[in-house]
Amino acid sequence: MIGRICRLPKTHSFFLFGPRGVGKTTMLEAAFKPKDSVFVDLLDINLFDQLMLDPSRFEALIDSPENRRKRVVIDEIQKFPRLLDVAHRQIQKRKRQFVFTGSSSRRLKQQGVNLLAGRAYVFNLYPFTTAELGKAFDLKKALQWGTFPDAFLAPSPEDAREFLGAYVATYLQKEILQEQWVRNLLPFRRFLAVAAQMNGQIVNKSSLASEAGVDDVTVAHYFEILEDTLLGFMLPAYHVSVRKAQRQAPKFYFIDPGLKRALDKTLGMELLPRTFAWGEAFEHWVILEIFKNASYKRLDWSFSYVRTKEDVEIDLVVVRPGERLLLIEIKSKDLASAKDAKALETLGGDLDPKAEKWLISNDPLERKFGYTLALHWREAMRRLFA
Repeated sequence: MIGRICRLPKTHSFFLFGPRGVGKTTMLEAAFKPKDSVFVDLLDINLFDQLMLDPSRFEALIDSPENRRKRVVIDEIQKFPRLLDVAHRQIQKRKRQFVFTGSSSRRLKQQGVNLLAGRAYVFNLYPFTTAELGKAFDLKKALQWGTFPDAFLAPSPEDAREFLGAYVATYLQKEILQEQWVRNLLPFRRFLAVAAQMNGQIVNKSSLASEAGVDDVTVAHYFEILEDTLLGFMLPAYHVSVRKAQRQAPKFYFIDPGLKRALDKTLGMELLPRTFAWGEAFEHWVILEIFKNASYKRLDWSFSYVRTKEDVEIDLVVVRPGERLLLIEIKSKDLASAKDAKALETLGGDLDPKAEKWLISNDPLERKFGYTLALHWREAMRRLFA
């Protein structure tokens, strides 16, 4: 089994959120043994129906003589948030540990659940990182199929492709239709395809609305669904003034390159180095690696991008409290050059003369281009997160 770098508490209660298929249940089953824990799976139809008919059965189950001293692990808590009331009482009075998993906090938010008023920590789990995969990591496989466990570890490319296709269908069926987050699924399907094609580009809500056949407000709602189901995140525009930054459109990134390719129906196209598609996928993947590792390390960093009116762009701006501003340009090249650092050199000084400037690429040779440090992606990740 591949170990995860998300460090979970052994005694304190917590929520573990993450998209379907990232391995939440597998991780918890490895961390918490049955002799110490009672597992309540709300995806078990029989158990779910019993609890819906008689919620008191839940407290009877976890307080039975064989279970009353065990921690309680509840899978997919958003399906039955009322159980949090019982958990809240037991955490307060008995200091008992409760562990909750969910593929989304959206339903909890909609029902006004306050995530136990801080009595439970909140963690997110994502598709595999490079550090987790170790020697099993393969860059081309990660860019082409992503790092959802069932896709990356699939025995063949055909199996990886089948998983990702089924994943998209399952997401639409279980997360969207069953939870009734959209009234009409067809425009949402069209939105997903166009949003995937525009992955990593500045969000143009009017263009997306036109393509999906809806209005701008609905497009904003669709993006909220993707963020709430942890399938993607917004990367805002950077500005020293928060007010001015909010006036500029963000970018949107899906949480996995394979998912992005499944949604825009390009899984059948092989990704080849030194192509435009490869470069886009590499940039996407590097940003995801930084985002996921910062989350796991519980770092209070914020991320953004910069683009000027003249289309000079810096891919990633990292604000690290107590440290220098970090400006990152990402290139998939095996041989980096001074030209690749031009945006950092020309724009970096205007943003912050003291900022660190990194050019991250696939070039194994570390060197300087002016004030820009060129690093192989592995070395960059080591310096950021070791």
